[in-house]
Amino acid sequence: MSLETKTPAIGATRKIVISVDAMGGDRGPAAVVAGLVASAEKNPEINFIVHGDEGEIRRLLDKRKTLAGRYEVRHAPRVVTMQDKPSQVMRSGQDTSMWSTIESVRLGEAHAAVSCGNTGALMAVSMLRLRKIPGVNRPAIAALWPSRNPGGFNVILDVGADVRADSEDLLQYGLMGASYARNGMDLQRPRVGLLNVGTEEHKGRPGMKEAYDLMAANAEGGSYDFVGFVEGGDIPADRCDVIVTDGFTGNIAIKTGEGTAKIISDFLRDAFRATFLSKMAAVLALASLKRLQKRIDPRRVNGGVFLGLNGTVVKSHGAADATGVSSAIKLAFQLAKSGFNDRLAAQVASAAAAVQDAAIITKDGTTG
Repeated sequence: MSLETKTPAIGATRKIVISVDAMGGDRGPAAVVAGLVASAEKNPEINFIVHGDEGEIRRLLDKRKTLAGRYEVRHAPRVVTMQDKPSQVMRSGQDTSMWSTIESVRLGEAHAAVSCGNTGALMAVSMLRLRKIPGVNRPAIAALWPSRNPGGFNVILDVGADVRADSEDLLQYGLMGASYARNGMDLQRPRVGLLNVGTEEHKGRPGMKEAYDLMAANAEGGSYDFVGFVEGGDIPADRCDVIVTDGFTGNIAIKTGEGTAKIISDFLRDAFRATFLSKMAAVLALASLKRLQKRIDPRRVNGGVFLGLNGTVVKSHGAADATGVSSAIKLAFQLAKSGFNDRLAAQVASAAAAVQDAAIITKDGTTG
């Protein structure tokens, strides 16, 4: 099968082409193809370039009438495993489905990429092939977390792209997170908070006060409201929409939250199964329990977005099923259609100029 157009001009064809790594997930290509079907059924504007073992993928795709005429297969004989080191993939991964997926974005054949594969390898290949947006020091991974906000979720970044981050990096994370919230969550002026060990201005590691001042000074230019320092308890709360931190802290925070959510779910299940009366109570509460399950279902927000690159890349969870893959594709589609990356690049450039001007003023007392 082949797509309607080789060059994805959104305005001309109204088709958004998503480049998909079919081989990287724990569940194999069958789950990925099922996710493509779910996406295609919901949105006629999406087409796909599917990367992986051509024989295996075609056998799966040819059975799906919904996808007829809406995909192209790119053969890639090798798969990046979860055990592969990013450095190895960067040196010799050219014939893998992951590399091929990112290459389609670099060449302008697709508007965005989605992969369930090895996170470190995917970031490494994405940085190597797509390069960073001018002015970005460190790319970040942004994830959504269930919250009390009206939209139901908060953005947290970085959640693992880089364990280091200085004050200027944290400012860039704030700008990128706010842009993501505007384009992915339709929040015109997101509230941004800086994760710390307390809300008092004197608390935190060296450099946090400098990051605080930078984020406050750039709030107007970045079209966000800076709420100051926030704590771990604010990640699922409604105090802000975007939580900024370094990748070391963010990765621990989000994985701790996932583990806590799972143990609470397990405890609830055990409690409702404990006695005959508790089982009856579960039956009576079934509708409420289903609403709760839907509210906190991680598959609905599956997909961490790589921010700061010359292209949109969405990292789906490695164990994602069809629902999870479909959610990741939906997110990639929304960001691509909104022109998110171009807007993000413009904001980063503006902020870099503002920081440079501030440094000149601080150094010699002039306006540069």
